[in-house]
Amino acid sequence: MRWLDKLKNGLKKTASKFSWTEVNVDTLEESLIMADIGIETTQELVDFVQEKRPKDAKEMRQIIKEVLLNKIKQVAQPLTLPKEKPAVVLMVGVNGAGKTTTIGKLASQYIDQGKKVACVAGDTFRAGAVEQLKQWAQKVGADFYSGKPGCDAAGLIYDSLNDATQKGMDIVLIDTAGRLQNRTDLMDELKKIVRVIKKVSEDMPHEVILVLDATVGQNAISQVKNFNEICHLSGLIMTKLDGSAKGGILVALANTFHLPIYAIGVGEKVDDLNTFSADDYVNSLLGEE
Repeated sequence: MRWLDKLKNGLKKTASKFSWTEVNVDTLEESLIMADIGIETTQELVDFVQEKRPKDAKEMRQIIKEVLLNKIKQVAQPLTLPKEKPAVVLMVGVNGAGKTTTIGKLASQYIDQGKKVACVAGDTFRAGAVEQLKQWAQKVGADFYSGKPGCDAAGLIYDSLNDATQKGMDIVLIDTAGRLQNRTDLMDELKKIVRVIKKVSEDMPHEVILVLDATVGQNAISQVKNFNEICHLSGLIMTKLDGSAKGGILVALANTFHLPIYAIGVGEKVDDLNTFSADDYVNSLLGEE
């Protein structure tokens, strides 16, 4: 199945909420909230539709599409890494968001472009995460760094970056332990990791990317807010859009934070991560071809 088909299939549950046959602002409001577009963005859209006074459901749909495209196009940006070697990407997020899998997919894409890539298993608490990243690295041909179980993640990352720099790596992708945004101790450790990375070079990390699970819906708002306060996010990657009835959360995120959305994932395979396209997303969200 093509990637775009997976996206459309994945957002079918969300798109089903936009099958209007008449102009009805109450129905529109309910549809937008059910799609997890969020209260604030929903109110903005409803007000705009009322102002435009569409004559039928088709015209209302077109108005909504134009507004959504305008919002989403502002944040749909490809991940562009600096030419500086190594370009360092720090992946953060809560447990189960898909950080490790996303790193494996990115590593594969960069290696296909002829880049020398290293993956660092900064989740030192969970043996399963280390093994998963190791398997990805072996599968795609990336260098791999890990430490003893439970070792200091910041120290491991510091040593790995120095070694990767000496080896002339083009890109270093760093995995981190999943942490809940309300766990102060874990968030303090993330601060420490960023500080230690900057000891290697003040320009590092070049990207701090929050990986979000689309199925969490509005909880993604608090995740972005809290992680951004701790480590100044540069962008977002959204995973699991292939199984979410809450696909509209991307609109709420775009409207609230204006952070770049680099890519979205629609499955577990290597090619199931793709650059975020505003047109593809909005068409899929509204159930259009």
